[in-house]
Amino acid sequence: MLLLRYQLKQAPPQKVWCRFCAVMGKLQSKLKHSTYKYSRPDEIIEDRIQTKAFQEYSPAHMDTVSVVAALNSDVCVSGGKDKTVVAYNWKTGNVVKRFKGHEHEITKVTCIPNSNQFFSASRDRMVMMWDLHGSSQPRQQLCGHAMVVTGLAVSPDSSQLCTGSRDNTLLLWDVVTGQSVERASVSRNVVTHLCWVPREPYILQTSEDKTLRLWDSRGLQVAHMFPAKQYIQTYCEVSVDGHKCVSCSNGFGGEGCEATLWDLRQTRNRICEYKGHFQTVASCVFLPRALALMPLIATSSHDCKVKIWNQDTGACLFTLSLDGSGPLTSLAVGDAISLLCASFNRGIHLLRMDHSRGLELQEVAAF
Repeated sequence: MLLLRYQLKQAPPQKVWCRFCAVMGKLQSKLKHSTYKYSRPDEIIEDRIQTKAFQEYSPAHMDTVSVVAALNSDVCVSGGKDKTVVAYNWKTGNVVKRFKGHEHEITKVTCIPNSNQFFSASRDRMVMMWDLHGSSQPRQQLCGHAMVVTGLAVSPDSSQLCTGSRDNTLLLWDVVTGQSVERASVSRNVVTHLCWVPREPYILQTSEDKTLRLWDSRGLQVAHMFPAKQYIQTYCEVSVDGHKCVSCSNGFGGEGCEATLWDLRQTRNRICEYKGHFQTVASCVFLPRALALMPLIATSSHDCKVKIWNQDTGACLFTLSLDGSGPLTSLAVGDAISLLCASFNRGIHLLRMDHSRGLELQEVAAF
């Protein structure tokens, strides 16, 4: 820097700007190709610059993506403000099929296990069933809610679908006939998400009343209510073994903005909390055990960050910042090493776990 000052002082005025631009150009080039990391006591912060292998695929949607789910190890289904449901092969970067039928924004999608069929819900109060290899028109249209549908869950045996809404109701449907078989309503129970417990007749539900409810599908009755949190519960997921569940909270400025691990077996009490996001946590998932020696949980937030947590200790192990993405709306496990993350501004991000230099999460594609 001293040499630069000396050279600028000695050079004619007309050359000063040229030399300054040349030096700054070199510095910018180095910055562009550098990796930046900094450490906090309990976490590792990400590579902020895209890797050389990053792929920018054709976008799946032309507007905000509200939700994404994995149909199989190659194809995901997603929905957004453009009112369409899209099946997309994230390994090739190609749209498999677009499905149109909803009149308003898609709010949820859920897949029928071990099949090519899936459901979508919308602000138009409708639920539609689709077949990847069938018509681009819905196989079924389920109408029963008075307000936007905000929860979808398919039973482990694929025979039943549970739907929830901002109208405070849950409906249980026969998947084969498309007929509603049970209905339940709880005052102020504004549903935010539903998921079915593996190998059990129970459905987990988060609500704007800050509670987490466990429903028995046999009669659609509340079987258990977990202690209320301080903030709205936005999402929930159950572990593969059915023993634990995780829910996440809205919030701002670091207040709320956490995920919480619960026990579904005996105590059904809070086990651990994961704190570190600064805005609403919109999604939380259990990661495949094959990814690491320890059990992991991933969260995505409106603060544009995806975090990986040690499930047992609550320590944040890695943070990936998807700058420019806007709020992150949905997170799904793609395959044994991949995550799919939906966002407001940049579509869907394909993230990959890497253990070559310790636990890392990299953005490898966007579509």
